[in-house]
Amino acid sequence: MEHRTRKYRSAVGLLLVGGVLLTGCSGTDGGGKATSDQRRAGAPAPAYTGGAKEEGGEADRLKEPARPDYLSTFALDVDTASYGYARRTLADGRLPGPETVRPEEFVNSFRQGYHRPEGNGFSVSVDGARAADDGDWSLVRVGLATKAAPSTAERPPAALTFVVDVSGSMNSPDRLGLVKTSLGILTDELRDDDSISLVTFSDEAETVLPMTRISGHRSRIRDAVDSLEPADSTNVGAGIERGYAAAVEGRRKGVNNRVVLLSDALANTGDTEADDILERIDSARREYGITLFGVGVGSDYGDAFMEQLTNKGDGHTTYIADEEQARKVFVDQLPAHLELTARDAKAQVAFDPETVEKFKLIGYEDRKVADEDFRDDTVDGGEVGPGHTVTALYAVRLRDGASGHVATATVRWLDPETRKPHEKTGSVATGAITGKLWGGRSTRLQVAAVAAYFAENLRGSGLPGTPGLGALADRAEKLATTTEDASVTKLADAITRADRLKGGGDTVEDTGEGEMD
Repeated sequence: MEHRTRKYRSAVGLLLVGGVLLTGCSGTDGGGKATSDQRRAGAPAPAYTGGAKEEGGEADRLKEPARPDYLSTFALDVDTASYGYARRTLADGRLPGPETVRPEEFVNSFRQGYHRPEGNGFSVSVDGARAADDGDWSLVRVGLATKAAPSTAERPPAALTFVVDVSGSMNSPDRLGLVKTSLGILTDELRDDDSISLVTFSDEAETVLPMTRISGHRSRIRDAVDSLEPADSTNVGAGIERGYAAAVEGRRKGVNNRVVLLSDALANTGDTEADDILERIDSARREYGITLFGVGVGSDYGDAFMEQLTNKGDGHTTYIADEEQARKVFVDQLPAHLELTARDAKAQVAFDPETVEKFKLIGYEDRKVADEDFRDDTVDGGEVGPGHTVTALYAVRLRDGASGHVATATVRWLDPETRKPHEKTGSVATGAITGKLWGGRSTRLQVAAVAAYFAENLRGSGLPGTPGLGALADRAEKLATTTEDASVTKLADAITRADRLKGGGDTVEDTGEGEMD
């Protein structure tokens, strides 16, 4: 069995460029050989895979590292739970704890309209605008999109093991009650050739339903779901271990095998460390490719623990607070949560110190990867399915009079079936960040900016040009009207609630060069 390591480091976050408009996009052969476009753009150095080399020759030049302060490497992330939980907390009349606020999950909760590729892998789109009309900072949006999610009829069959928390803390309508409603919705949505198994856990774990085909057994599955009742303490480790055992036992070839954890993630019994829990089921994750999808519930929610579990379980997490959100996750977005189009996806951006004075990636602190591990495919990246988009926002300040190349970005991922590496690389230049942000051409860029600024305010930090919450609420309301997007209306409502509880935010100015702390 191949041994893989996860080397996320706390600092910044995901993604590609800290610059502007993508002016060229080219690929490598997946083995590290750079194209001529990459060499002209000054891309991050590919690993040399050739034979003997001459001193000072082409291979030596390709191996020269970028200056440390101007190179960033990150694992991709599609989680959205932080934003969902913040909305729930604000609706309850409380501000979310700063430690639960991850700006990238706020931004990734909104549709961006990126062009999608035909096959596996990613499309890349980058744009930007001045953060303030009288400022010297720009806000840059970097977007990745996978191919469109298939319809329910078109997707491959699924074998799903649901691991359900039935501990005492789940004894409320918005927790276990919502979970049972969600599973009922899902039972109606799944096809006859799909399969379900059901594992519950409190102080111990129990298999309530072994892997069962939907065809001819919907009533049996509904009866198993209806039988769920709250019990005692929360032994998440026992539940996941039993769940993966059930998933391996019921595993089907040629289908999407996945474990789905539904919990408030308030572990208080047994093993409560994510690393230790995932170590015990490592072979199921690695040998059989069974990934973990976390669905959080409850007003008191172990956000950090759930994120750690799904990050280390090669999956992602979301949060549901009501039946409308459950239907969105288990009906509208189901194919996107079941399939994978890219494994271990990472991105690396090399900023040009001749044109870039400072940059700051907004969020993604938990997803940083060591620069030298970018092409080490034993180091985990992020897993991404069809129908997903990933957005990263950068605050970038160019040097006075800067013109030309700003950054070169390379995205690397493994094919989910063959594990063959693929890459896509692009360059960015200064000319695309001169337009105004507010009232500019891209309403979706403005929505992303509002979401990011909102998150930064909630966690007590700030960015250049950050408006106060009152101004942000006004902008969100106008954007909701312009876009006719109900999710933007809900964003405006959340900001208004936060403004009543907290007030406005301040702008943060940093000094020095390179990456802002």
